[in-house]
Amino acid sequence: MSDNLRRYRAICHALTQAYPTPPTGHFARHVQTLAALISGIVRGKSTQRPTIATKVPDGRKPESRVNRFARWLDNARILEERYFLPYAERLLMPLAIETLVLVMDGSVVGRDCAALMIHVIDKGRALPLAWRVRQGPKGHFPEDLHIAVVELISKVIPEGAKGVFLGDGEFDGTALQAPLNEAGWSYACRTALRTVATWEGVTFRLETLGAWSKPGTLIA
Repeated sequence: MSDNLRRYRAICHALTQAYPTPPTGHFARHVQTLAALISGIVRGKSTQRPTIATKVPDGRKPESRVNRFARWLDNARILEERYFLPYAERLLMPLAIETLVLVMDGSVVGRDCAALMIHVIDKGRALPLAWRVRQGPKGHFPEDLHIAVVELISKVIPEGAKGVFLGDGEFDGTALQAPLNEAGWSYACRTALRTVATWEGVTFRLETLGAWSKPGTLIA
């Protein structure tokens, strides 16, 4: 048995374990295509479909595999609730024994696109859980997109798990705090010194606190 075939079978078996009953029919074929994509990406060290297609052991010509992958990616029935989130849920279950550290940031992907991603930190690695992609250069995403990604991944966080949300200054919006509080997560984000806050009826800029606070100071 070739390494490519062994890898593909192992990935396919692992994916099917995420469902309460084994996939059948079109559902099973879609899972097999997903397994082929993952196997080809790992073996080919590339996300280019022609490269992936040369590393998939299904007996077809590479051109046929490229078309198969394109149809899968363009298929409106390939929904994240069925083909992505179940695997994120399986990943989070053992990690949720301890506090989950969730990090959100933006990354450049594909051709002239940017992705807003949320990761879980495990052993120093950032493992992607969910994302939203838009066309355009990398830059700050609107806050409603931040909220959408948090609400999406909240559905698969194990019940009772503790979480900490981390982000840079892009994610300091007050509207984002609502779903974080609803999920029961703690959060820490950078923010601008010019941000205005109110404490016990007194309004001030955050740089005022920085002027007299020492590193590590906690303010209730």
